Amino acid sequence: MTTPTRGATSGGVKALLNRALGLSAALALVLGLSVTGSAATADNLDDQKAQLAQRAQDVQESLEFLDGKIQQTAADLVTYQGQIPGAQQALLDAQGRVAAATNEVNALTVRVDAAQQNKAKITAQLDSDRGKMDSTKQLIGEIASESYMSGGVPSNIGLMLGSGDQTSLTGSLDLADTVMESQNSALEQLAQQSAANVNSQARLQAVEAEIKDLKSKADDALKKEQAARDDAAAKKAAVDKLVDDTSRLSKELEAQKPAVQQQIADIKTQQDQIAAQIAERDRKLREAWLAEQQRLAEQRAAEARAAAIAAGQAQAAAEQAAEQARQAAVQPGSPSAFGLIHPFAGNIPITSGFGWRATPPGTIDFYGTGGYMHTGIDFGAACGTPVYAAAAGTVTVGGWTNGGGGWTVMISHGVIQGNSLTTVYYHNSSVVVSPGQHVSQGQLIAYSGSTGNSTGCHAHFETWLNGRAVDPLTLL
Repeated sequence: MTTPTRGATSGGVKALLNRALGLSAALALVLGLSVTGSAATADNLDDQKAQLAQRAQDVQESLEFLDGKIQQTAADLVTYQGQIPGAQQALLDAQGRVAAATNEVNALTVRVDAAQQNKAKITAQLDSDRGKMDSTKQLIGEIASESYMSGGVPSNIGLMLGSGDQTSLTGSLDLADTVMESQNSALEQLAQQSAANVNSQARLQAVEAEIKDLKSKADDALKKEQAARDDAAAKKAAVDKLVDDTSRLSKELEAQKPAVQQQIADIKTQQDQIAAQIAERDRKLREAWLAEQQRLAEQRAAEARAAAIAAGQAQAAAEQAAEQARQAAVQPGSPSAFGLIHPFAGNIPITSGFGWRATPPGTIDFYGTGGYMHTGIDFGAACGTPVYAAAAGTVTVGGWTNGGGGWTVMISHGVIQGNSLTTVYYHNSSVVVSPGQHVSQGQLIAYSGSTGNSTGCHAHFETWLNGRAVDPLTLL
């Protein structure tokens, strides 16, 4: 029998096998991204990270049976693409901080310049005031000196004060009054200048303190600006790297596209074959079961007919009783009669369910179907986790298979109440049963792993009812 790969629906196998076709290349997305792209709409960074991880996982699942390197490349591409808008927004934020820091530095520089100019004015005023004070002190000293030396109002004091009449007594008295007034005025002026000088000195100290504080703030602002520039440069480098990595991965996938399409075609052929084999085997099992049921039905019908005739019933009543017995014998029952159990002990989470998956946005849909059919469920089982038979049956495959499934177990559970069932277990690290071996429900059959085309430990589990893949959760 051809080695099994991921299964497909009988009669709908071609539609099923589109599931391998969600290869995430998004070859035209990267270089057209705008720097003004908005960040992800998740409420916080943890949500954004989880969303990106889920998108990457979806892409890997869509390529589960392709080459592991292709899976990883496609998943990485989706991750990088998802990170670019956020990285660009972070760059814009960093550039905004640079602008704000630069404005702060410029504003502080203007304030420092203004304070320096104010200091220069105050210093000039102090120098001027000191000159005036020196002149006033000199005048007072000269008056006092002349008066002392002449024993009264000096003869030349009128010339010093601008008075011409120094000969008469009246003139002398007036001159004396003038000398006193001039001296008092000079002393008052000296006091005023001294007070103004003290005030200017206080203002100068305040301005010098302001300049010192502004320079300290300017130094801090310069450091902040440099840190913001460094951060912006790092953010820019991160964006550039994401764009470069995305472009590189896109080119890698584009270069591998022919090989990927060939691999998909090969896998499709293998899956078609195994799907046909499962369908054919189950058809024969059901036919054999139906033949046996019909034999038993005829036997029961004959018995019912004989009993009716013996009871004196009419021939028509006897035939009706026989037909009812015949129909009851061949009527299919519920698939739940298989009584499937989970293939893992404990609460192993299901990481991917059964059903149609739309091709992730921005990815290449090679077959143009818009998605793929996930024909089983994936359990997030760690490598080495024991795998148990979901029901009793006969092992039809127990070993390595081509097509990406790795170490595989396939069990035929025969026909119960007219329904045939086959279960498949992929990506195991090892298998402990052999083809032809009968296993009981719950018996150890393998250990989970990441063999075949798989990028991480997990278990892919499928159920085939009457030759068609169905959701295992409807039977478990």
